[in-house]
Amino acid sequence: MEHANEFQAALFLLIGIVIVGAILMARRGRAFHVRRIPGLSAIDEAVGRATEMGRPILFTMGLSVLDIVSMQALAILSHIARLAARFGTRLIVPVADVPLYTLTEEICREAFTAEGKADAFNPQDIMFLSDQQFAYGAAVVGIMHRERVATCFYFGYFYAESLLLAESGAIAGAVQVAGTPATTQIPFFIVAADYVIIGDEYYAGSAYLSREPTLLGSLFGQDIGKGIVLALIVAGSVIAVLHQLFPHLVRSNILAKWLGAG
Repeated sequence: MEHANEFQAALFLLIGIVIVGAILMARRGRAFHVRRIPGLSAIDEAVGRATEMGRPILFTMGLSVLDIVSMQALAILSHIARLAARFGTRLIVPVADVPLYTLTEEICREAFTAEGKADAFNPQDIMFLSDQQFAYGAAVVGIMHRERVATCFYFGYFYAESLLLAESGAIAGAVQVAGTPATTQIPFFIVAADYVIIGDEYYAGSAYLSREPTLLGSLFGQDIGKGIVLALIVAGSVIAVLHQLFPHLVRSNILAKWLGAG
């Protein structure tokens, strides 16, 4: 906001008001519709498959560090950990970042406790492997094959190890669900995984799974904000084209100032 002009400041303020209003509406009981996201809907099915087969689940955040991407992954992990605790299914979570490892262990412990299965939580299944890319990837592949995992979840930020992990999971016969904001790695997950969460779907995961009113309201408000921005882009484009075709219809100095503000 430090370098924003009046138009941009007003737009940010408008979107902020819309988001806050949507959150307040959700807290008061307003139900917002969220379209079905197949990758997130498949999580329960994937956990159930591991339970039926009596084999463990593997959840990896790749080379994520403690940031907004990993926080979203942890929110999804909390949901999966509660399902694993409820069904008595082993959950293995290898981590490549030390601060993230500590937080991951605590989130899984709280999930098991919330399901009344605190004694079933095994802290040894939350493990720090390595912060080196291919050392971490090789270690995770080894876990997949030694433990004969039935389901693999990939949520977080991934680099070149994505294809190594996803191909190994496919060879192991695991059902795989992947989600990442790393656009360079999404094609590899699409090829090797069963379900892939793309784009903004990744950040909608916590609201989609938890149905928590504040998160749903924020998600709905952001969608309205995106619609406002899109409408302004379309309107600006139309006005700019009309100005080029019919310059006499619009005062040039006013239009130039307005377009400059955008």
